[in-house]
Amino acid sequence: MKIIVFGATGKTGLELVSQALDSGHDVTAFVRTPSKLTLQHERLHTIQGDALDIDAVEKAISGHEAVASCLGSEGLKPSRVLEQMAGNIVKGMQKHGVSRIVYVASAGIHKEIPGFTGWMSQRILKNVLVDHRNAVNAMIAAKLDYTIARPMQLKDGERKETYRTAEIGVPHSGKEIHRSDVAHFLLEALENDQWIKQTVGLAY
Repeated sequence: MKIIVFGATGKTGLELVSQALDSGHDVTAFVRTPSKLTLQHERLHTIQGDALDIDAVEKAISGHEAVASCLGSEGLKPSRVLEQMAGNIVKGMQKHGVSRIVYVASAGIHKEIPGFTGWMSQRILKNVLVDHRNAVNAMIAAKLDYTIARPMQLKDGERKETYRTAEIGVPHSGKEIHRSDVAHFLLEALENDQWIKQTVGLAY
């Protein structure tokens, strides 16, 4: 499969690129700073660009079978950056007839985290969650074959492949998940045509 990854130099993005290459896929990393991409592989291609540049995004998506977005927020202030980048990706996919996308959002975009943890996430991450939610809504409105990951707190660590999923809400009492397992979930969704048109909560 030919996969283009936006946000490929972030921790989750790097995990996804690495795992996809290990699984035999052709991967294009769309990055602002190529020097931050430490991986080297004969099936890894790099395109330098900014996801806020619609012309660059549209050109990069051409020729790919699937899109993965591991783009993240750069702060806690009100922002529409994620929404704008997602909008550009959607337009690029539509232009080139690409329908499959996996996207890393965050638990809390649907105000689905219960109790005090949910209250705190809405208080501290309110602006980030709104931006992610608007980005997700753009994919849903475009009727793409999307899979949205809603991970609980992201941690570094080895892949376990024993995480839990929840189509509604989040896994009961789940608090965290390793970025490597979020990447595993995204790749499994692509390879097996799973979780299409669903948003999925992830946690251990």
